[in-house]
Amino acid sequence: MSEHILTICYLFASVTFILGLKMLSHPLSARKGNLLAALGMTIAILATIFLYRDDETGQHLHNYGWIFGGLLIGAIIGTLAAKKVKMTAMPEMVSLFNGMGGACAALISLVEFNHLSAEITLTGITEGHAGKIVIIVLGLIIGSVSFAGSMIAWGKLNGKVKDMSFTGQNILNLAVLALAIGLGVWLVVHPDQHIIVYVILFLSLFYGVFFVMPIGGADMPVVISLLNSFTGVAAACGGFLYDNKVMLTGGILVGAAGTLLTILMCKAMNRSLLNVLIGSFGGNQAGAVSSTSSQGHYKEVSLSDAAMLMSFANKVMIVPGYGLAVAQAQHTCHELEKILSEKGVDVKYAIHPVAGRMPGHMNVLLAEADVNYEKLLEMEQANDEFKTCDVVLILGANDVVNPAAKKDPASPIYGMPILEVELAKNVIVNKRSMKPGYAGIENDLFFQPKTSMLFGDAKKVLQDLVTEIKSV
Repeated sequence: MSEHILTICYLFASVTFILGLKMLSHPLSARKGNLLAALGMTIAILATIFLYRDDETGQHLHNYGWIFGGLLIGAIIGTLAAKKVKMTAMPEMVSLFNGMGGACAALISLVEFNHLSAEITLTGITEGHAGKIVIIVLGLIIGSVSFAGSMIAWGKLNGKVKDMSFTGQNILNLAVLALAIGLGVWLVVHPDQHIIVYVILFLSLFYGVFFVMPIGGADMPVVISLLNSFTGVAAACGGFLYDNKVMLTGGILVGAAGTLLTILMCKAMNRSLLNVLIGSFGGNQAGAVSSTSSQGHYKEVSLSDAAMLMSFANKVMIVPGYGLAVAQAQHTCHELEKILSEKGVDVKYAIHPVAGRMPGHMNVLLAEADVNYEKLLEMEQANDEFKTCDVVLILGANDVVNPAAKKDPASPIYGMPILEVELAKNVIVNKRSMKPGYAGIENDLFFQPKTSMLFGDAKKVLQDLVTEIKSV
């Protein structure tokens, strides 16, 4: 009876994962979708703990103290991390948690290989062992790459790890990966060679580190998405090993969603995934312009002039970027939007697909401030409306509005679709300084006649703007 109930619980959990993922596609239903999927996972975990029976012995799980102890510790750490993390650190947390998923999948492969080795010692090699070892090797390689790569991505995002590349690095990476796969094939044929599995583990971790090391800052959102898909595939391998339908379903959903998101982001950057991985831009660009002297002169605008210009505009488009997240100014930005709207100004937000440090970073940031989702325009929609805008206010965005992507074939970001803010009548750019953005590339937009610079911390500038506009 318990087996049937367990199957029903797994089926219910799988359905909640699918529905939850569907609901995550829209901000209005995303919170409910997240809670629904969490409910399904909770039911799946509790059902496994209390209803699972071993096929051979018929025994339930043991060591409840260790199981619930681990669940309690993990729940406390996860809750505290989620509550305390700032929006600017959200990408790091995503990378960290994703890496933990990869590590879990790799550990499952190691544990199951040890169990399989003990079984082979007692009964000898059978036909069924080869298939299990293939899954174990895949889970070990993919999970280890995801873990090591995510840790490097985490370090890069918080500034603790710098870009590193050297001549022939891609060849070395491919050689290491080929060797790990080759040893995996050898292990399938000779499963009694226990040391090989640990060599594969080391090679996979090595590859994960050097796979992400040379990738520049502006490409990190794509890498995070790709590593997320790796973790999903590794988890699916664990589902195969345990014949666990809900684990298999969850892993496939994460792997497929991560892969599709990676493809969409590459399309948004007008680049192939291969180009991102071996031709990355960002970080320490040898050809980046470090001085503004060769670009001409920029002009500044005062707070009072900016307030006056926006107050009497018909349409204002706000372009949020990482600088807005760093300043934690999303609530003040929403306050500015409401004040302008009360004055009859049509205010909307232009969202670039790769703005920020992870997919959907700006959407989440603005949703936290209760910005109406209907006011968020995707890149194509925004580009159609810029020509009718009186003022575009750019808050901490840089690379996603850089005209070099359209006009300069020598630029590392050439070909990447951008927000065409230069079509508006007036452009106001809020930055702390004239330093290049995350990709390390100078922005010609700042020196155009229509553009005015408004220097300062985004939150302080927006607060002062709100005060000025109220007095207009």
